Amino acid sequence: MMLKNDLFLRAARGEATERTPVWLMRQAGRILPEYRALRARLSGFKELVETPELAAEVTIQPIDALDVDAAIIFSDILVVPDAMGLPYEMVEARGPLFPEVIKSAADVDKLRIPEPEEGLGYVLEALRITKKALNGRVPLIGFAGAPFTILAYMVEGHGSKTFSKARAMLYREPALAHRLLEKITLTTIAYLQAQVTAGAQVVQVFDSWAGILPPAQYTEFSARYIARICEALAPLVPVTVFAKGAWWAVPEFAAMPCRTIGLDWNQDAAQVRAQAGDKTLQGNLDPCALYGTPEQVKTATEAMLRQFAGGPHIANLGHGVYPDTNPDNVRVFVETVKAWRG
Repeated sequence: MMLKNDLFLRAARGEATERTPVWLMRQAGRILPEYRALRARLSGFKELVETPELAAEVTIQPIDALDVDAAIIFSDILVVPDAMGLPYEMVEARGPLFPEVIKSAADVDKLRIPEPEEGLGYVLEALRITKKALNGRVPLIGFAGAPFTILAYMVEGHGSKTFSKARAMLYREPALAHRLLEKITLTTIAYLQAQVTAGAQVVQVFDSWAGILPPAQYTEFSARYIARICEALAPLVPVTVFAKGAWWAVPEFAAMPCRTIGLDWNQDAAQVRAQAGDKTLQGNLDPCALYGTPEQVKTATEAMLRQFAGGPHIANLGHGVYPDTNPDNVRVFVETVKAWRG
């Protein structure tokens, strides 16, 4: 199927584009009234994620409402441990919660490496439905969490400022941590390959908790596993790595076969460009900039775009859009990027 708008896909391949493509992390969701209306009819977040027709509907909503250049499948990184045999709950106003956590070698042994269609078929079906419904309007992004970020939740049991239990495992039982990371990595590779088969044209690896590790541990317990995912997926589609807070890891990402490096809002675009060579860069407007006036949003967006001049760029935020953001300001961000010819 021919894409009517292939700007994002071309930029993700490192090709020249007539303007900078734009999309937002977490664009499918909480900022849109149409999402809130749909969510209010359901039992909760997991019902939405696990119902392919509804996940597809929510994936497409920002294409209609915000006119962004790419769709990202509506799902969650925690579907992977769920499929491996460690179920999670999504607690309103608190976030994810694992009733059981990984504490021992016996717990790791019990985890399975599922066949993607068996354990994660609902995500793959959502991708297939979305791809058909998009009908070539924009490219479709698939994603998964980086193995360390998944381990952090599986060991800690919930979100945390420190993830001290998960980090303690790296010091006290590094071999056990590597066994768990190995299982997560094999599951993730098969899952992302299946996403590509189901219709994903780019995949993004989210290392949400990368910044809590010191550099040497990041190399040992995270980057090496991300590299394996990139090596397995790069022959199929362009791969984006987004590691929040791990600014010092850019040279490691530059050596991987990922095509795009995502930047959080604390990173300097020129510095990353110097370290990353010909990689495409993605980001990195501060999500809080969208709380400003429309004129402030426009000014901040143009300042960001100037910083990324000189190489391939995909405009985005430096993290996911915050749920109380005014959708009109998001539209100002999108329209400013589209009008930019710097």
